[in-house]
Amino acid sequence: MPLKSYYKSSDGAFTLLLGDCRQLLSQFDFQFDMIFADPPYFLSNGGISVQSGKIVCVDKGDWDRSFGKESIDNFNYKWIADCRDKLKDNGTIWISGTYHNIFSVANQLTELGFKILNCITWVKTNPPPNISCRYFTYSAEYIIWARKNNNVSHYYNYDFMKMSNANHQMTDVWNLSAIEGWEKIHGKHPTQKPINLLARVIAASTRPGAWILDPFAGSSTTGVTANLLKRRFLGIDIEQKYLELSILRRKDLDFPKVRADFLSRIYSINVHAISLEAVSYTHLTLPTIA
Repeated sequence: MPLKSYYKSSDGAFTLLLGDCRQLLSQFDFQFDMIFADPPYFLSNGGISVQSGKIVCVDKGDWDRSFGKESIDNFNYKWIADCRDKLKDNGTIWISGTYHNIFSVANQLTELGFKILNCITWVKTNPPPNISCRYFTYSAEYIIWARKNNNVSHYYNYDFMKMSNANHQMTDVWNLSAIEGWEKIHGKHPTQKPINLLARVIAASTRPGAWILDPFAGSSTTGVTANLLKRRFLGIDIEQKYLELSILRRKDLDFPKVRADFLSRIYSINVHAISLEAVSYTHLTLPTIA
């Protein structure tokens, strides 16, 4: 019996599932070209930060609480192993994090047989200030890029990345802003990633028409960006309210002026140099998800 989608766009290029990815991934047979995952960082410990000039608690929810190293390692091993089964042999996975979780992620990737290609340092051009003044300001996150198999080559759009970087080789240090006002007109997820970050990730490692999975979809920046760049998307999240936010964001793309405006705000890649003509999605929807 097909797995029931929470939402599916009319063209079948944007699908959402409600639930825990560790339970849902085993319930359908399909392999993706690329996976982007923004898993819990496990930093909800009562700390504080500054947002829009106000002191706020950094707690995201129970899903982001740490229960110790062993618990974090077990969690990361389980979901990464499940994702590995859903990745094509020549596919790649991107996983974002901070020092709270990224070392555990790297260890689990290695143990599961992935080949780590890069560890991207995303330097935020607009980080929140350090209000304690007792250590350096946190201004970076890290994104590990790995391929499924050591002996199977992966896709990397080297020439396009070079062209998007003033004809210089793209390095593993990316200076990009955090989310901006236009990306949260319907509200925001507490760990929402910017479209400019995902645009670079997606353009670097997939071709138009590719299938992309995000097992911790949140507000579906991955999916919105995938559809902007003519890729297809399946997102999974455990929080219904964020899937509702995802739907609002995806429906914006049904308006040509909004889609054009979003594309005009992408500066992390050379949008004008890539093919954005219509991709036919006929007979290309997920076969086991209704």
